[in-house]
Amino acid sequence: IPNVPYAWQTKDEPILLPAKKSTRFTVLGLMTSECTLKYHITTGSMTSECLIGCLDEFCQTINKKTVVVLDNAPTHRSKLFKSKIKQWEEQDLFLFFLPPYSPELNKIEILWRFIKYKWIPFDAFLNLNNLKERLDEVLANIGTKYVIIF
Repeated sequence: IPNVPYAWQTKDEPILLPAKKSTRFTVLGLMTSECTLKYHITTGSMTSECLIGCLDEFCQTINKKTVVVLDNAPTHRSKLFKSKIKQWEEQDLFLFFLPPYSPELNKIEILWRFIKYKWIPFDAFLNLNNLKERLDEVLANIGTKYVIIF
């Protein structure tokens, strides 16, 4: 289902996008304040197992104490996820949970908004392959071609 809130069109040439349920892309992102991004794309919903795998992999790349800011998504609060927190802290990865219902405090929400509404062009939603290609292109160029200054 296209995630495009509006578009300009001429009166006699309407822009039509087919709307149907299809595969869902979910992106897990770890972004620094300098707008560098590590990301993982999966189809379907993000599961606790997938999130844990991504954070385990991320732990292997850090060389100093690192804080990851999380919202209160169900995967962030699952028993399985919580069981890994102590292990991550032993690897110098610490989690900071934002207060409930405060997406305005989560800087990566700004990034997702830019990706969805500014950087992925309207025609990306014509088919799933096109959307995947455009999404990959944008995510791979966060911090260089696509930048948010905080």
